[in-house]
Amino acid sequence: MNTREAIAARIIQLCKEQGITPNGLSYRAAVPQATIKSILNGESQNPGTVTIKKLCDGLEITLGQFFSTPEFDGLEQEIQ
Repeated sequence: MNTREAIAARIIQLCKEQGITPNGLSYRAAVPQATIKSILNGESQNPGTVTIKKLCDGLEITLGQFFSTPEFDGLEQEIQ
């Protein structure tokens, strides 16, 4: 799993936990549906920190809570 996949999986997990759809998250976070769709479909090469922060605000969690998972802790360093 790479970073983009981990971010998409985390968004899906958090939506399920909160009983909302990605479209519902779009509304709550004031992030365009197309942006969330591109992140979830792996089309977004680099989802920005500001976007992820907005999603966290919509989910009522901190950035730390978003990234504090075994999946993120286990990611290999990506050097390109």
